[in-house]
Amino acid sequence: MSLHNTAIRYGAVTKFFHWFIALLIITLIVLGLYAEDLPFDTQAELSAKAWYFSLHKTLGVTAFLAALARISWAFFQPRPGSLNAGHRWESWLAETTHWVLYGSLVIVPLAGWIAHAAASGFAPIWWPFGQGLPFIPKNPTVEHIFATLHEVAGNVLIGAVILHFLGAMKHHVIDRDATLRRMLPGTPTLGPLPVQYHSAAPALTATAAWAATILLGLALGFTGAKADQPTSLVNSSVPLNTVASEWQVQEGTIGLKVTAFGSPVEGSFTDWTSSISFDYSVETGKAGQVQTTISIASLTLGSVTSQALGADFFNAATFPTATFTADIIAGADGYTAQGALTVKDLTVPVVLPFTLALQKNTAQVHGALSLDRRDFGIGETVTDAGTLAYEVQLDIALTAAREPG
Repeated sequence: MSLHNTAIRYGAVTKFFHWFIALLIITLIVLGLYAEDLPFDTQAELSAKAWYFSLHKTLGVTAFLAALARISWAFFQPRPGSLNAGHRWESWLAETTHWVLYGSLVIVPLAGWIAHAAASGFAPIWWPFGQGLPFIPKNPTVEHIFATLHEVAGNVLIGAVILHFLGAMKHHVIDRDATLRRMLPGTPTLGPLPVQYHSAAPALTATAAWAATILLGLALGFTGAKADQPTSLVNSSVPLNTVASEWQVQEGTIGLKVTAFGSPVEGSFTDWTSSISFDYSVETGKAGQVQTTISIASLTLGSVTSQALGADFFNAATFPTATFTADIIAGADGYTAQGALTVKDLTVPVVLPFTLALQKNTAQVHGALSLDRRDFGIGETVTDAGTLAYEVQLDIALTAAREPG
């Protein structure tokens, strides 16, 4: 069997691509539907769901790369003529379906890959090249839009696969021609081909169908992005009251980083207040105090925000705030905030080292801290560090100012 196509037959390379990608598509459809319906209430269920989604994503990337190779190969090969070219509408439908399938092989896995790259955490792709994509930010809106496009385009793919299968069966069972057999191993006997009619109509029809699909997917994703936020607590939380403070925080962030299924997941608390007293003339010993209150419901943590705010983790509905109260201690090696952090009514001693840059009456502070989530009863049902690491990284950066004098 020749590796290359001829005017009437498919070569071995084209046949390999056809059946390899067909197997991948069927496997991906089954895996995606199965994984989507799996529960994730327990650690074992969550781990299983993530495993199946990781398999789905890894095979999806494989399908995308195989599709690029298949399409590249097709550009340099003659396409065997249709055995029923005399039936113009059937030929148009068959060729249109082929073009839709070609588009599916690129758009469906690419949309899913972009959604994965924009998400934070959960079900990594099993390969050593990282989880991100160039120019794709970690953004829940981007994730939702392309996840919706992936779903809408996936339905188009399923429809095209069904049409393709039905067409092959019609050729084989009703027409009794060699359309299916010439894609199988071997070289079936072929009579002379009918007169071929070449037209741009199938490609244009498929392009229009995919343009409509992409616009629909993006529109549904965009309009549903806000409605599909992980929890209503983020939108319904009551802002914290302003507190009196010698040093007023002008801007700042409290960042949070965890590791889920081996991948870092970064987020932040967007609503918090600090009351700070500080005397920068003190060189050794207590130089001030700080009391920070954090609105737990203001947490954003990528695609796992809803789980993080739920009863098994931060339980924001029952414990809406966390507090950090500490003395600011000056020493030969710099500054530390020595005190206690209270989360879910559990108080743990904490020492936060930080750097301080002073310019007149403005202070820039940066500190980092590693905590064990188990000390605060967070994720007690998730005992496997491979599923959710015990260590949680906090990164605090703020700029504070006080009145001159």
